[in-house]
Amino acid sequence: MKNILFLLLPFCLFLITCKSKKKPLKRDVSINSKTTYNNLFIDSTTLENFIGEQDSFQKYRSQFFDFYDQRNYEFAWFDADGMTEQAHNFYNLQNNFAANLNDSSIYNQQLQQLYEWFLNNSSTRNKVYDSMSKKAEMVLTGQFFQYALKVYHGSNINVKELGWFIPRKRINTTALLDTLVDGVPKPINEYEPLNNQYRLLEGFVAKYYSIEKKVSWASIPDMKSYKRGDSSIAITAIKKRLFVFGDFKIKDTTVLYDDPLVSAVNQFQQRMGLKTNGLIDANTLRSLNIPISILIEKMLINMERARWMPPDTAKVDRVVVNIPEYRLNVYDSGKYSFSMPVVVGGAAHSTVIFNDKIRYIVFSPYWNVPTDIIEKEVIPAMKRDRNYLAKNNMEIVKYTNGIPEVRQKPGLNNSLGGVKFLFPNKYSIYLHDTPHKEAFSSLNRPLSHGCIRVGDPKKLAAFLLRREPIYTADSINTFMTLPQEKWMDVKPTVQVIIKYFTAWVDVNGQLNFREDIYGHDKKMAEKLFDRQ
Repeated sequence: MKNILFLLLPFCLFLITCKSKKKPLKRDVSINSKTTYNNLFIDSTTLENFIGEQDSFQKYRSQFFDFYDQRNYEFAWFDADGMTEQAHNFYNLQNNFAANLNDSSIYNQQLQQLYEWFLNNSSTRNKVYDSMSKKAEMVLTGQFFQYALKVYHGSNINVKELGWFIPRKRINTTALLDTLVDGVPKPINEYEPLNNQYRLLEGFVAKYYSIEKKVSWASIPDMKSYKRGDSSIAITAIKKRLFVFGDFKIKDTTVLYDDPLVSAVNQFQQRMGLKTNGLIDANTLRSLNIPISILIEKMLINMERARWMPPDTAKVDRVVVNIPEYRLNVYDSGKYSFSMPVVVGGAAHSTVIFNDKIRYIVFSPYWNVPTDIIEKEVIPAMKRDRNYLAKNNMEIVKYTNGIPEVRQKPGLNNSLGGVKFLFPNKYSIYLHDTPHKEAFSSLNRPLSHGCIRVGDPKKLAAFLLRREPIYTADSINTFMTLPQEKWMDVKPTVQVIIKYFTAWVDVNGQLNFREDIYGHDKKMAEKLFDRQ
């Protein structure tokens, strides 16, 4: 009996091993492997030799080995049926990048040749096919790393040198590729770590490149202004220009300034940040005559900024200020809710580009006057008028090194108005009300010392406190007229982003452009386009 058990033991062990579902150990599977098994695997030596021969891929060596090591060197872009759907999708994606942006910087002739070979030999299964699939597998992986660095991360610009202090988005290309190639195939844009503005701008860049190739861009004469009812040969040129842009919806080459043209002009003026009056004035003509190449470059600059931004797919509350737009947009659980005008810092006191979280609302706030304003404005005014502080509802708190610390008490004329919104930061930037509402009627509003004045502070306060039913519109009005400060916590805290985009696509799908008020575009163009 013992002899029989001894003979059966190896057989039992064999059955147990066959039923095991454990993942195979990491190894160079090409050694002593059957041909059918080897077709879907590479080995580390082959990978090492490949990287050594590819100058453009050598900087991704660690990513290559991290990626294939974690998948036991199994193919990512091929399965038993040949090249996968995701391989085709990615090939088309990187080709679209080159076509849409007129950018051949990551073009890979080797990949194109391999891809076309597989299209013509998809049913072939032989040693040549095996060799070509290995090469195509590694080239596709290297091309993905190159594409991801270019599109998802962006250029190696030191963004702080450009006054940008929003932390750059970080990406793990190995993990991203692993997510892309494994599991149920989905459109690649569902995996992409991109801010939505990137793809929106890319579509318009492709459109404007097409316009540049097909449309003559002669300057429209700007001898005079035009209004409804006027007739001029220049109006025909204006209609054609606005039709190309998409603002004028009909093909009309008549010389009459009619109602459809008024609507088109209004839309164009709004998109360009101009006074919306339906008149072809000097500023409107100047904007119509901006060379198409300049508009494309502006979009490319802002696409680069979009690469730095985190994806905006999270369903969270956020308050977003776009400095050149002079506007604050509010997103409720990730969806656009409402907007309001803002006043931002002037060129000499520029508002800082950064992000943080709104943590406190301070109703009826004191205004602690900044030291530079005390030295440059308050002290000279005190010398001219000994009653200056009393007249302006101010008081001296203390002296530091002979310089008074001054604050303005709550009241109707307080420079911060009835409320401020705090996200404590080293730049001393915050959002606040203002008694000077007339500033919001100005078209361009770089008027503050750096902080941001909001056009509808009561609405913003109501949004931030909406989860607390006790805070009604009436109670907020009362809080804003108290004789002393009242602090409230914002729970949960709300993300605030202060950004700088001079070209973007709005919630209505319209392409907008604004002036480069701080000169950031010019500095960025020098770095991005390698200008000296």
